[in-house]
Amino acid sequence: MSTGAGAGADNGQDLVIRGARVIDGSGGASYRADVGVTAGRITAIRREGDPALTGTGRTLDAAGLALSPGFIDMHAHSDLALLRDPDHSAKAAQGVTLEVLGQDGLSYAPVDDTTLAQVRQAITGWNGDGSDIDFDWRTVGGYLDRLDRQGIAVNAAYLVPQGTVRMHAMGWEDRAATPEELDRMRQLVAEGLEEGAVGMSSGLTYVPGMYAGDSELTELCRVVARYDGYYCPHHRSYGAGALEAYEEMVALTREAGCSLHLAHATMNFGVNKGKAPDLLTLLDRALAEGADISLDTYPYTPGCTTLVAMLPSWASEGGPEAIVARLRDEATAEKIRHHMEVIGADGCHGVPIEWDAIEISGVSDPRFTGYVGRTVARTARANGEAPWTTARRLLLEDRLGSTILQHVGHEENVREIMRHRVHTGGSDGILQGHKPHPRAYGTFPEYLGHYVRDLGILSLEECVAHLTSRPAARLRLPDRGLVREGYRADLVLFDPETVAAGSTFDTPRTLPVGIPHVLINGEFVMRDGKRTDALVGRSVRRTA
Repeated sequence: MSTGAGAGADNGQDLVIRGARVIDGSGGASYRADVGVTAGRITAIRREGDPALTGTGRTLDAAGLALSPGFIDMHAHSDLALLRDPDHSAKAAQGVTLEVLGQDGLSYAPVDDTTLAQVRQAITGWNGDGSDIDFDWRTVGGYLDRLDRQGIAVNAAYLVPQGTVRMHAMGWEDRAATPEELDRMRQLVAEGLEEGAVGMSSGLTYVPGMYAGDSELTELCRVVARYDGYYCPHHRSYGAGALEAYEEMVALTREAGCSLHLAHATMNFGVNKGKAPDLLTLLDRALAEGADISLDTYPYTPGCTTLVAMLPSWASEGGPEAIVARLRDEATAEKIRHHMEVIGADGCHGVPIEWDAIEISGVSDPRFTGYVGRTVARTARANGEAPWTTARRLLLEDRLGSTILQHVGHEENVREIMRHRVHTGGSDGILQGHKPHPRAYGTFPEYLGHYVRDLGILSLEECVAHLTSRPAARLRLPDRGLVREGYRADLVLFDPETVAAGSTFDTPRTLPVGIPHVLINGEFVMRDGKRTDALVGRSVRRTA
């Protein structure tokens, strides 16, 4: 029988997708159907055996293909890439139709001129220095307007970045906020939410966001809760003390009455091998007590960040220029080395750094391209010097712009967490650098191909729900994330038998296979495996 399209739904579809295996995002069993699209929305669904759909527009034969809602990347670092690269095949080719930006507490709005210059330098390793971007905005609303005005490859939502807010209100100082400064931060967060942000992020191993205490974060989360947004923390440790760090975020948001979404939620480093069940027990207990919690992960074991992020927080107080000054001073640099290699810096999650696990993935200065793809330890051996000498030189001469892969994850933890009922997918994809993490180009096909088809960790229907309806629910999007009549036609057609990530650690910019068609707002952004010239993505804003 029909799924209930209104009168006239069959009277001339703009596009009819025929004979697809519909995996509708609910987690329920798939079914064969024709799907009609008109004016950017799904207007008719006719299951096998129903009267056929008629259309006056285009027809697409989907035999052998699965049709699902577009994938939602819950943790993306495309804040400048969407403006810089209209093609943006890194995400469009994966079937991503919506990215959530403003992650890890650091992004480009809200800012003043001073803060903008500082944050550009601080996250050069994530997004480049922005010298090719016209920063014609200062507010969250201004940034979202810029995305809409320019036109972008995929849709984008935004989180107010708490570290940037703190930088804006009180600089880079490691101290508690004054009442006036806290009021200013509350105001900036509220303004960002009113202008369309869906929540607030933090990077609590990144400066200056990590200088905020729990009481300060709780007050900001109270603001987020008033707007029915969510808090997305990169919490204080994924290594030593990881479980305690998760507990801190759960307790903090419960106190504030705020929804919680845990960013790239995993248990890394040797101290956490096999400890994913401990995390999930903590979350299950909180969920049973009424907490509103979700999380995202990427289906890989190594992490990716900047080399400067490994420093102890005290070495980063005052901002980028202060960091450089400390690194130039011999006595202070030796203190930094001792903290990193012997004590365990908070920037490295409280674990003494293992230089043979730190692989350089990108540099800003082309003089250092020879470092890319090698660990700091390997480069140091080749140069006949200590690893810290190599790392210090790179930090100074690359002006804090180097990115790294950190090989500290555990496959059993990755698999265990991705099975959880509140799990969603997030690439954490940094697109900068000569050798980026393959998750930037491969997260979603890696889930569908390797973990579903090859390993059977999730069923295909379950996995699609993790990547579509579940994140749409977290974002409070009433008309995305499901194949339903009336919903926006953000759709992916893929071949379950062949879909796979093309990207690897050796060839990280290779596009996936088995995803021939992607539609956003009813328009093809990928057609027959090739990027079209459509720029139909728009900002997706929080609604009252």
